[in-house]
Amino acid sequence: MYKNILIAADGSDHSIRTAEQAAELARLQENAQITVIYVVDGDTSKHDVLAEGNQATIDRKRLERLKPIEERLDKAGVGYKVVLKRGEPGPTIVNYANEEDIDIVIIGSRGLNTLQEMVLGSVSHKVAKRAQCPVMIVK
Repeated sequence: MYKNILIAADGSDHSIRTAEQAAELARLQENAQITVIYVVDGDTSKHDVLAEGNQATIDRKRLERLKPIEERLDKAGVGYKVVLKRGEPGPTIVNYANEEDIDIVIIGSRGLNTLQEMVLGSVSHKVAKRAQCPVMIVK
């Protein structure tokens, strides 16, 4: 039923729980593939450049944020790949899901940037409204 599973990740506790739910769902389906999407927005990108300055270090630290998620997926024995995208998280996740024939998007109810969430609305809400496939929001 759900062979192509997309999880939106930012390294937060919510995205780790999202990975656990995705792994459970993937184990129910033979040959299921999980895609972990990590979207770097403009503010995060600027902060990373100012804090680190070196692109190689920035890329390494971004991928390190996803290590707990990858560990959970490895432990569950499910296939996955990691995709890094730049842009506004909500629309970028929706565009990827709609263009890549994703069967379900699994996203945490909160990410790392709670101030932005309060001002602009939650990413999970934006994805749930605009994705053309089912969306599971994990608390």
